[in-house]
Amino acid sequence: MKVYKSKIGMELVIPISVLFSWIIYTSVMEKKWMALLIIILTSAFICYTFLSTKYTIEKENLNIKCGFFVSKNIEIKTIRKISETHNILSSPAGSIDRLEIVYNKFDSILISPKDKKRFLEDLKIINPELEINYRKNK
Repeated sequence: MKVYKSKIGMELVIPISVLFSWIIYTSVMEKKWMALLIIILTSAFICYTFLSTKYTIEKENLNIKCGFFVSKNIEIKTIRKISETHNILSSPAGSIDRLEIVYNKFDSILISPKDKKRFLEDLKIINPELEINYRKNK
């Protein structure tokens, strides 16, 4: 079993931190304690989600786990193509430096493993037919 942590990108962390800091500051200055509680709980939840996101290769399966909400199991042999992308759609990924995994007939998911190179190598060992498309401009 191999476990890959999700990359946490500053392009997501900085804007969220600035926004939440401003809301916390405003809530404290205006003595809106319920708003403060809600934003602190939301911040804790987002931190938990970012830190708990992981991708596990076990035998011939890829398990994608993100917080309480996402637990997806993909048979690696059904993966047809993986492409590097900066797609900003919501996904179990803590960075916009992502991989789009296309599997089965019409399914896809976006992920962001910290060690993309080793992750792709491990998948390719299990599924040598796998097509990998790298971005041209890095």
